[in-house]
Amino acid sequence: MIQYMSAKEAAEKWNISHRRVSILCAENRIPDVAMLGNMWLIPRDAEKPLDARFKNKTLKAAHPFVKWAGGKGQLLEVLKSNLPKNMAAVKKYAEPMVGGGALLFALLAEYNFDEVYIGDNNSELINAYTAIKNNVTELVAELKNLQNIFLSMDGNGKKTYYYSIRNKFNSTELSGDTSVEKAAYFIFLNKTCFNGLYRVNRKGQFNVPMGAYKNPTICDEENLFNISNILKNVTVVCGDYSLCREFIDKNTFVYLDPPYRPISETSAFTSYNADVFDDSEQIRLSKFIDEINKKGAKIVLSNSDPKNADINDTFFDDLYNHYNIKRVSACRMINSNAEKRGKINELIIHN
Repeated sequence: MIQYMSAKEAAEKWNISHRRVSILCAENRIPDVAMLGNMWLIPRDAEKPLDARFKNKTLKAAHPFVKWAGGKGQLLEVLKSNLPKNMAAVKKYAEPMVGGGALLFALLAEYNFDEVYIGDNNSELINAYTAIKNNVTELVAELKNLQNIFLSMDGNGKKTYYYSIRNKFNSTELSGDTSVEKAAYFIFLNKTCFNGLYRVNRKGQFNVPMGAYKNPTICDEENLFNISNILKNVTVVCGDYSLCREFIDKNTFVYLDPPYRPISETSAFTSYNADVFDDSEQIRLSKFIDEINKKGAKIVLSNSDPKNADINDTFFDDLYNHYNIKRVSACRMINSNAEKRGKINELIIHN
């Protein structure tokens, strides 16, 4: 007669999370499991399945569904070179300032984490992630409709339609009933606005003018479905980065990509939302990093390098003097002046 243990007992025995045990059961990777109601029962003599954490073959690769200021597509290899040396020991991943999610999608295509947490304080961005996760079929249908209408028009028609959607986006209150609609507007505007920029005024209204794209891909159907599959077991949270505090432990890798500190007065772009991420916020973030560092979490932070504008500006060197700081070359791709979209140094800070 088979003797069973609970998923909780198996998690403690194998030193993995309760959720990971449930996933292994659902994937039929533990022989002779049974269910009692909604509870998994595991044979007491069952051995922990081999760690399949590397090279996740069950998910198709995805890429960011929006263009985002400070997006990390071009720095992926640099960021990956600063991952924890023993990724097999990393059971959880947290990216509480997710933005476009370039590193998120790269890591989830390669590694199977027990638990993943993403967040951002931009409610429209997080609503888009949530809509893709939970209602991708409806979202794709909405985007296809927007795309078909927009691409069928001439220049003046496109302009009129763009501003009508921008007005709808700003006047439609975000709620459960409008989640898919607003996510579709959000993605449409990102694909058709000037330089793919997301910017709001002090009232929180999106105010970017129309871009000059002739035939933008508004509905990237395959990528959206791939993202939806990737996000199925990901916790998505709207709010301050500090909300992930309880999620983080010694087995967690955390990547933080805050609004960059401006390298000059004219480059002061921090308007992802109506709040300003100033130096006091950079200092608050550093204290949070100190806090999770004490927990034993593995941490990587990126930011702008003040020395691009002033060689004597040691703001981040002083703030993170007890961490490793690397200066890497990157391109600024979002700037109203094309001549200023060039090579600069950025900072990669890690423990």
